Amino acid sequence: MIDYMTLKFIWWLLVGVLLVGFAIMDGHDMGVGTLLPFVAKDDVERRVVINTVGPHWDGNQVWFITGGGAIFAAWPLVYATAFSGFYWAMLAVLWALFFRPVGFDYRSKIANPTWRSTWDWGLFVGGFVPPLIFGVAFGNLLQGVPFHFDDTLRPFYTGSFWALLNPFALLCGMVSSAMITAHGAHYLMLRSEGDIFARSRTAALICAGIALLGFIAAGFWVAHLPGHVITAGADPAALPNPLDKQVALVPGGWLHNFQRHPWLWGVPGLGIAGLIGGALLAWARRPGLAFIASSLAMTGIIGTAGVALFPFVMPSSSDPASGLTAWDAVSSHFTLALMFGATLIFMPLIVFYTSWAYKVMAGKVTLDFIRANDKQAY
Repeated sequence: MIDYMTLKFIWWLLVGVLLVGFAIMDGHDMGVGTLLPFVAKDDVERRVVINTVGPHWDGNQVWFITGGGAIFAAWPLVYATAFSGFYWAMLAVLWALFFRPVGFDYRSKIANPTWRSTWDWGLFVGGFVPPLIFGVAFGNLLQGVPFHFDDTLRPFYTGSFWALLNPFALLCGMVSSAMITAHGAHYLMLRSEGDIFARSRTAALICAGIALLGFIAAGFWVAHLPGHVITAGADPAALPNPLDKQVALVPGGWLHNFQRHPWLWGVPGLGIAGLIGGALLAWARRPGLAFIASSLAMTGIIGTAGVALFPFVMPSSSDPASGLTAWDAVSSHFTLALMFGATLIFMPLIVFYTSWAYKVMAGKVTLDFIRANDKQAY
């Protein structure tokens, strides 16, 4: 059996992989939903946009569900504390997601302009709100979340929903929303033609530019934020105990990992290069390569937050010693090992059937296709 410390690190990596997978796979259909009211000018065009993602958006939810399940099983204290502190934010995500299944399935059932327009905006909400809130959540993690534990390890959250909507967190939310929307625009270019392609190309350039400027601005902001640094305790090989460590707040502390290991600067570099490359490839009308570049950009941006925080997963602003790390917020050795074995079996299956599904559904969705399949298409 793999030793406990190694499994802790493996699961930190795996949760990161699941978050990136969710951003890439579920992110592009959320981006398409965000663009729906803006890149399509009439009902037929909007049905084209919807049908580019309609057959597989629900399959992409596997990444979202798996990510939440992995956090629950691998980091139970993080799950409990985060869902207590971010309760209303998570409910907002859930309420926004409600619009997606109903919107996709029922939007075109009634040939009424008001009915269809209402569900178009519902799909916009379902695509725009979740990435925005996830970005806001990451912004709050980098500032520290106001919670602490008592002697029995019961978490107490002392913040409020409105406090989450601070300037730095909103900047992170803007970056998240813009990169997801750009990703959706690249995918929409890949699956559409004509006017929809042209409008999607414009949206890709605009959103990639916003994401790039926001990411760079957030980086400079983080360099001046007080970062959490462990000064004693938190033995990676020890049994989990979140209170068995000492933590200091250090100006620019979130850059320490990059300073110790300069090669890690390649992670934010990947985010910047991916955004620039995606925009240039969209300009050159190469949507397939632009989609790949956008995927690399999201890997770099999410990876940058993970590297900056490591080993912290959920730092505490009210009691830094209560901050949760990859070493002290995890499940037992046996649980991590059992889950890792299951991951080695099921993750390749997910990748295989997802690849097969996209291969089957490859190709352009055209206006003629929608007109010819008016009763069958979304």
